[in-house]
Amino acid sequence: MTLIVGLGNPGDKYAGNRHNIGFMVIDRLIERLEARDVSKSAFEGECYKAKNYLLLKPGTYMNNSGKSVLAVKNFFKPEDVIVIHDELDLNFGGVKMKRGGGHGGHNGLRSLDEYIGKGYIRLRMGIGKPEHKSQVISHVLSDFNEEEQKVLSQWIEHCADAALQLCEKEVNEVASTMSAKSIENVV
Repeated sequence: MTLIVGLGNPGDKYAGNRHNIGFMVIDRLIERLEARDVSKSAFEGECYKAKNYLLLKPGTYMNNSGKSVLAVKNFFKPEDVIVIHDELDLNFGGVKMKRGGGHGGHNGLRSLDEYIGKGYIRLRMGIGKPEHKSQVISHVLSDFNEEEQKVLSQWIEHCADAALQLCEKEVNEVASTMSAKSIENVV
């Protein structure tokens, strides 16, 4: 069994934010796999199960995501954990994956590293970087613009496919066929 975690912030206020792209992929996987809700209050998030997949949207807000992931991990004891998250250092629509690594200032990853260590697989979804560092928070908490929304569903579908492949194949094998530098390489 593999635990696939999408990072984001709970609540309608954040639903369309760039920071919530992980939640968007999990929502698509829930729909595609017809996953059933297996949430418990101790999980502090929404947890779904389908076949050999667990799908999690932590309800602890981004900065404390690791707490929810640890609770689900301790309960179900999955063989592996895949984390889907936004990535400032990739152009919009870019997709990269790897096992382990640093958090790069991403507070959700920082929390995961503290709670479960660094050995999980990361599916990094590029949201681009604002012009000035002072704009990072407003950028990640902003919704995708009109142009980006035209290809958002295709990008989400591509990353849902990649997440499922990561459950079955080695990271490098999936990365060689599913990675992309920008949205033009996805659609």
